[in-house]
Amino acid sequence: MDLRGKKLVLVGGAGLIGSHTADHLIKEDVKEIIIYDNFVRGTEENLCHALKDLRVKIYDIGGDILQTDILQSAFEGADGVFHFAALWLLQCHEFPRSAFDVNVRGTFNVMEACVAKGVKRLVSSSSASVYGDAVREPMDEDHPYNNKNFYGATKIAGEAMMRAFHYRYNLDYVGLRYMNVYGPRQDYHGAYIAVIMKMLDAIDRGESPTILGDGSEAFDFVAVEDCGLANICAMKADATDQNYNVGTGERTSLKELAEILIELTGCDKPINYAPCSQATLVRNRIGDPKKASDEIEFTATIGLREGLGRLIEWRDNHKSEVARRRRDAGLEE
Repeated sequence: MDLRGKKLVLVGGAGLIGSHTADHLIKEDVKEIIIYDNFVRGTEENLCHALKDLRVKIYDIGGDILQTDILQSAFEGADGVFHFAALWLLQCHEFPRSAFDVNVRGTFNVMEACVAKGVKRLVSSSSASVYGDAVREPMDEDHPYNNKNFYGATKIAGEAMMRAFHYRYNLDYVGLRYMNVYGPRQDYHGAYIAVIMKMLDAIDRGESPTILGDGSEAFDFVAVEDCGLANICAMKADATDQNYNVGTGERTSLKELAEILIELTGCDKPINYAPCSQATLVRNRIGDPKKASDEIEFTATIGLREGLGRLIEWRDNHKSEVARRRRDAGLEE
């Protein structure tokens, strides 16, 4: 799709990947960018850069993907839609009914609204969780579904529904299977924070970063800024009815990850190894980036050390700013 003069809607656009996509999108010659978000996890703060551009507007009625009438109203006149809204992995594990309602029924609602309002193209967020643990490495897009959790199951359902909508209603779409995403604006508090943030929390407390197991588990860590760029590439591309890996193709073990964080933060504590939880279902997941490079012209460009450096800098600045606000509000002694 040629983005010039187009109206784009970002569903879940105030979240981690959505807000970075908005940052990339304002560099394009688009007419209007609508952020549709219920602000349960996403924040206006994430959009502070994008909202400086007058083309970016938060949908003022509010609403989420379960409110079909409001959702369809937001899509009025839209040329393209980015769909980021979802419950995350651990939320889906603990609340499977909610996982179905948001990730499956909600995704159906997004696709239905696209058809009802004549949206020309949908770029939808899937996940490398559809693959489960690696049967072979690197995982190309033909890797079998080997998922064993509710989150991955909802993403498999989403992919299947998108294909069905494509053939039933001619909905033009691309799905993006993100590998292990990290970067600025990532949650660093609460019950569902990522392994990188848990390691940095320990380092901040003057403790050793902890790894469950022997540290040999390996993943494909991709910077969130690159994920935002992948969405722009996918919206512009001619490809349709396809899913693409969004990753670097680089293999990083948890031991190597912890060693990099120790080096970047100047931590003087060694890695702490703890017994591995039986709940761990994925031990290795490295994506093959070739198809995305060939067909939607996306290639990740941010190396892990650079990306982690950006994350640490943002995290330190954000924590300092939050502390300052609390002091100014008289909430701290």
